[in-house]
Amino acid sequence: MRNGDVSFWHTGLGAPAPRAQLRNPRQADVAIVGAGFTGLWTAYYLKKCDPTLEVVVLEARFAGYGASGRNGGWVSNAITGGKARYAASHSPAAAEAFQRAMNDSVDQVIAFGGADGTGIGAVKGGELSVATNAAQLGRLRAEYADEARWQSTDVRWLDADETRARVNVHGVRGGMWHPHCARINPGKLVRALAAEVDRLGVPIYENTPVRRIRPRQAITDAGTVEAQYIVRATEGFTAGLKGSHRDWLPMNSSMIATEPLPPDLWNEIGWEGRETLGDAAHAYMYAQRTADDRIAFGGRGKPYLYGSRTDVDGHTPQATIDMLAGLLHRFFPAAADVPIAHAWSGVLGVPRDWAATVGLERRTGLGWAGGYVGTGVTATNLAGRTLRDLILGRDTEIAGLPWVDRRVRRWEIEPLRWVAVNALYSAYYRADKAEEMGSTRTSRFARVADRVSGKA
Repeated sequence: MRNGDVSFWHTGLGAPAPRAQLRNPRQADVAIVGAGFTGLWTAYYLKKCDPTLEVVVLEARFAGYGASGRNGGWVSNAITGGKARYAASHSPAAAEAFQRAMNDSVDQVIAFGGADGTGIGAVKGGELSVATNAAQLGRLRAEYADEARWQSTDVRWLDADETRARVNVHGVRGGMWHPHCARINPGKLVRALAAEVDRLGVPIYENTPVRRIRPRQAITDAGTVEAQYIVRATEGFTAGLKGSHRDWLPMNSSMIATEPLPPDLWNEIGWEGRETLGDAAHAYMYAQRTADDRIAFGGRGKPYLYGSRTDVDGHTPQATIDMLAGLLHRFFPAAADVPIAHAWSGVLGVPRDWAATVGLERRTGLGWAGGYVGTGVTATNLAGRTLRDLILGRDTEIAGLPWVDRRVRRWEIEPLRWVAVNALYSAYYRADKAEEMGSTRTSRFARVADRVSGKA
């Protein structure tokens, strides 16, 4: 089994050809810090809209090194933080507009991979959320009732037999499905996007860490890049920037991928629609059937490292690997003898209120996007188009969506942050265990954790 090596997605494609480092100070119209999906989409849409713009991208390692090349490959329409938040802060119509924009962004990402999305391994099979015990079933029914109130969610309730007919999850009691989600190979997407940014004439300077961002300046070891606009697109690595340590918390998420399953096991499991698969647990899982017939299966593992530290090239603790393998085998007992081929980890950015944001402060020229909390494969596309419109001063519908220019309070200082996050996830794990043992109602520990964390 391979452990780390950034991710299964990257190793399956081979090492990327290195790009040049920044060697000297320089100037540009727009400097983008971070060559993940947010930064690359922003560069792509800016340059497509105005080819005369001088745009540069600065990356600490290589394009797609962070969450963009390590995620579960879900192109989901989920709005981080939920629509109710924006209905309350703005209006129900604003929340509906946001949902329509996310639905459209799913199709924008797929279309980038070609007419049918095959260039990035896309299959638009929708998203299937399942419940495997009574408490999960109650929560999932409540979520379905809430989602069904909105015009653009298109959710369907599935009973146990209907759910099992799609994906034969052991012990499933019911499910919720909607069509606005696709499975992709995120490594293929991020490399294709970086190659297109190259083709458009935007330099991506790799192995060029930015130490600090200031108005109109991105400061690197090779000198300062001065630009009219500086875009922070660093997501889970934001805490490494001087002065940004408490802005977004780097939350760990880990994955395993099996060896390819033989046809007889797929006949038993089903999953012919290639839906993305999640559950209604508090410490939830996420999975996909890959293009080469593996199961890629993820979950939180150890959620946070003291001082906002991040992993080294995706290396994953054995305890986390064992936990994910055990959960995979509980979902799919038929796959219990299939070896685990690869394990890896990454970090995602979590704002204090668990809701993503994008914006531009024109006075200072500082732009930002992130805090996707796991929905970034789609939300980054919308963020890139939004930053394009904000920078170019375009009055568009997406530039007025309710997540634009949101300000979020900062995370607590250490050790409070470490104690709080690990206590929260201990409560979630404790609640999930109680539900597995037969508790029929959501644990009060989980409800308290939701309130304290800012989710509720």
